[in-house]
Amino acid sequence: MRRRMNILFFGTKSYDKQFFEELLKNGNYHDLEITFIEPNLSSETARLADGFEAVCAFVNMDLSEKTVRTLHKCGVKLILMRCAGFNNVDLDVAKECGMKIMRVPGYSPEAVAEHAMALVLTADRHMHKAYIKCRENNFNLAGLMGVNLYGKTAGIVGTGKIGAAMARICHGFGMRVIGYDMYPNKSLDFMEYVDFDHLLAEADLISLHCPLTEENYHLINKDTISKMKDGVMLVNTSRGALIKTDDLIQGIRDGKFFAVGLDVYEEETGTVYEDMSDRILEHSTMARLLSFPNVMVTSHQGFFTVEALEAISRTTLDNALAYVEGRESGNEL
Repeated sequence: MRRRMNILFFGTKSYDKQFFEELLKNGNYHDLEITFIEPNLSSETARLADGFEAVCAFVNMDLSEKTVRTLHKCGVKLILMRCAGFNNVDLDVAKECGMKIMRVPGYSPEAVAEHAMALVLTADRHMHKAYIKCRENNFNLAGLMGVNLYGKTAGIVGTGKIGAAMARICHGFGMRVIGYDMYPNKSLDFMEYVDFDHLLAEADLISLHCPLTEENYHLINKDTISKMKDGVMLVNTSRGALIKTDDLIQGIRDGKFFAVGLDVYEEETGTVYEDMSDRILEHSTMARLLSFPNVMVTSHQGFFTVEALEAISRTTLDNALAYVEGRESGNEL
């Protein structure tokens, strides 16, 4: 007799439920039973998992030591991360508790890379400002001048699947592409690999596509910003803490950056994916970033395409099924 596994799905949004329920209904996932709830997973809400064998969490949730230990006390044996990143998970404590963690290492690299280029184009050509002006019947071009990307140098920091997709997009725009990575991607025959300081000095556009580690925490800071070209464009669709935000703000004020595009930022935990339009933000950093006319900010939506959500749902459920059947999925941490 096949056993069933019950999964508590934290932080449910309408689109999550839509894509997961579609697969549960039409796919071969009869051994899985999901309970969807709205609260995000945190040390306070972890006790809701009492009686569940598995929980499903996302990149914006708190899986620190206290949360993981509470889940363990509730009998949770499996943590399904429906995302690629896991810097918010205390892996050591999970291992100590004998809990398995599985993730979605790749869903749609092109989705994130295309969003990164959308940020570049929007911030460069001031699309957000132009749209608002035209909505108000103001067709004056003052303040909307951009620069060509063609012939410029794109510096890609991290050339895994997403970074490689961004590199191909930049190459398609007629840009010279240089990259920095400890493990060069041999498929990118058009890319020139350089050291990090060389990339900072040469790139007209710097795009961050590396995971967050202890080594690269605040990779972009006062010192590294000083090594960049004046008038550089900076885009981050990876992890907010790659950039020391106070130093970035000072750099923007000093006129170092022509344009900045951010899909991730240090203060996003607790606010990202939530409607905060009727509240005053507790932190001033985001307000300061939004005050600059050459900064474009989005809400960690680089992954948010139909294709990516389908892939995330399928891989997450495949991971759960592999666990139930005692198989390795290759997505274990």
